[in-house]
Amino acid sequence: MKKTLLALAAFAAASAAFAQSSVTLYGVVDVSVEKVKGDHQVNRVSSDNLTISRIGFKGTEDIGGGLKANFVLESAVGADTGASNTTRFFDRAAWVGLAGGAGELRLGRQDSSIGALAGDVTILGGQNYDDLKIVGTRAAVAYRREDNAITYVLPAVVPGVTAQVQYSTAAGISGPTASISTGAEGTAPYTGNYNKAYGLSVKYAAGPVIAGLGYLNVADSDSATPGDQRANATLVYGGYDLGVAKVIGYFDSETNPSNIAAPAADRKRLSLYGLKAIVPVSADLSVQAGISKAKNVAGKDAGNDDAVITSVKAVYKLSKRTAVYGIATAVNNETQAGKVISGAPALTNKDALAGGVAFGINHAF
Repeated sequence: MKKTLLALAAFAAASAAFAQSSVTLYGVVDVSVEKVKGDHQVNRVSSDNLTISRIGFKGTEDIGGGLKANFVLESAVGADTGASNTTRFFDRAAWVGLAGGAGELRLGRQDSSIGALAGDVTILGGQNYDDLKIVGTRAAVAYRREDNAITYVLPAVVPGVTAQVQYSTAAGISGPTASISTGAEGTAPYTGNYNKAYGLSVKYAAGPVIAGLGYLNVADSDSATPGDQRANATLVYGGYDLGVAKVIGYFDSETNPSNIAAPAADRKRLSLYGLKAIVPVSADLSVQAGISKAKNVAGKDAGNDDAVITSVKAVYKLSKRTAVYGIATAVNNETQAGKVISGAPALTNKDALAGGVAFGINHAF
């Protein structure tokens, strides 16, 4: 009898502990057949054209007093080959945090303040065929996520409004060619400010209206030329759901990544402004069309480095977790622009028309 009671007590205790904490395995597998064009055309099977293929773990524990512990570990996977996309194991996220009535504190690798907003701009998923990535904006490329980040998510006070502030002691994806501990970068003294950054974001979503503003400031964003390579980026968007269509406009302005080593007075800012419309044709089919213009993509003093990017995207849901899709993007370059879809052959004649078409399957679990 005593053994039975002890067993029941142990089972009850284990059940209570399980109820207070949970770990979820999740992921996405995205593979498509595509044709991309730069100097020449390439036909291939590729991963990640609608959303990034990934596998992740996330968990939460109720530790009492209105406080919860949270964590996320997430890794990108090249579903076309099965290989890891980077040398990092958990390249997309690796953070732990505490959340309560006073907000949430997160420590580790996580979405940057502007990177998180980039997902709101793309809406149906935006990867290699999306203008933010084609142009090379920080929100979509180098600062989509930040290393060594400290993020404070403010408590929700105004309905529909979320906000966060963030600081990173080493924010960039790639590090200096020399070890930070040596205090040297080539032959020049290394200041230790490489990719230290701070940022903030505010988002609003209520009813048919969405809006967002994100800002990033980097102390030294060029590992090859240490010193005063300061950079900043601002991304703002606003949208409205008309019922028959959702329309969103956006604007990005930032220190040009292609010209960061130039003297501050000579740096031409990269800017991108665009408009997208998403039409729910049916409960299962969505069609998105967009047009944007990027200015000073190469940071050339002579100019002639703008690009116009047009895209069409259709996503059809076969089930709650599986969809098929088609994407087509064209990049109309000026003489010094030379932008192509990520991974496409580079352009020798930088004013050539580039682009691509992809048809794929996306499954979430």
